[in-house]
Amino acid sequence: MTPVVWWRRCARAALGRRARLRWVHLVLGGALLMPYFLLTGVVLVALVPGARPLDSLGWQLASYALALPPAVLTALFPLVRPLEATAARSLCGLTEPAELAAGPATSWDARSRAALWYGLHLAVGGLVSAVTLALPPAAALLVALPFTDKSYARSLVWPTAFDSARALAPAAGILLLAAVAAVAAGAGALLARCAPALLGPTPADRLAAAEERAARLASRNRLARELHDSVGHALSAVTLQASAARKVLDADPEFARQALAAIEETTRDAVGELDSVLGLLRENENGNGGDRTAPTPTLADLDGLLARTRAAGVTVVLSAPGPLDRLPPAVSREAYRIVQEGLSNALRHAGRVPVRLRIAECSTKDGELEITMENPVERVSGAARRQRTGGGRGLRGIAERTELLRGSCAWGPTGDGSEGDSEDGWRLTVRIPLGTPR
Repeated sequence: MTPVVWWRRCARAALGRRARLRWVHLVLGGALLMPYFLLTGVVLVALVPGARPLDSLGWQLASYALALPPAVLTALFPLVRPLEATAARSLCGLTEPAELAAGPATSWDARSRAALWYGLHLAVGGLVSAVTLALPPAAALLVALPFTDKSYARSLVWPTAFDSARALAPAAGILLLAAVAAVAAGAGALLARCAPALLGPTPADRLAAAEERAARLASRNRLARELHDSVGHALSAVTLQASAARKVLDADPEFARQALAAIEETTRDAVGELDSVLGLLRENENGNGGDRTAPTPTLADLDGLLARTRAAGVTVVLSAPGPLDRLPPAVSREAYRIVQEGLSNALRHAGRVPVRLRIAECSTKDGELEITMENPVERVSGAARRQRTGGGRGLRGIAERTELLRGSCAWGPTGDGSEGDSEDGWRLTVRIPLGTPR
């Protein structure tokens, strides 16, 4: 590195834009310290005979030291942290300003760190402000000293040291200004280094932020499942209903009209659920979503779902020994979606085959809801069977819903496959504890 490059870097570090902003930040700290300093000076004058905090450097330093503890105490208020973080983020020139906390201090750990930062900011800022106010005028006097007479120099008292070498006074003044810039740059760098540790999020803040992100992701995943189950089922049902109506349009116009009516009802319901979910997504993006969930049907609405499925030409045999409208709301909502996804899988992968659906309560310690769905499948090749048994998003969604309710689920082919590569059927079994919290 050449001397010219080295001097240029030093000048940039001491007088560049970042250094100037940090200097302003330090002067603001000195200004914030001034009320505490003046109050301490008044207290010293009232309590200590002979105290002269405005005339004596020793008493000024005593007032400065005594002013810091009350400043630190006032910084324990929660709103001090976001105010100081905003100032540090704007003026300290941090490389990673996002590391600073944005919200008020919610724990004593965060408050104590913010108070420590506030005290450090005011302490260092007060010293830099004093240096900034005192030394530049002195440097200007030293620069002008060779151009004044000796009587003027003697009236200033301290510059008389240069009586025998007045030509060196300007160099001393320039060095004094350089020292002021270096002190300000060093103090600004010190605060910038301490800012992330003192104004950054505490471990509790990071944990709360992680929990908030997890809750937000869980909410989005839940809404994605709602969209997949409702819209996916609607598209599968509408496809089969339209196909059935097209095939019997001339032979059975009444059935075609019923299929078209079912298509209309299915699409209307799907559009309504789509609007609800998209509305919640927009609210979540604006930070107004809260803990709301999309309005979803329950097992009490199962008759409508089965009617729309049957309109597609699928025979659904329901076996429900007990009433379906007395189940816990959370269980009833998720069970409806599980049945809906099971029917969608049957429509997509098996076509117009009869589906046997059984919903019953099991006699366990806390009670369980058992959902069993079976349907035959056509004989397929081994490659097609492997593709089907791999599952899709629907089966993963069923597993996620069941896991959230602390239940269990299983699916797979039935039969022994003794006739070559054939399979007799497909079964989905879900068990959900009835004690699942709302």
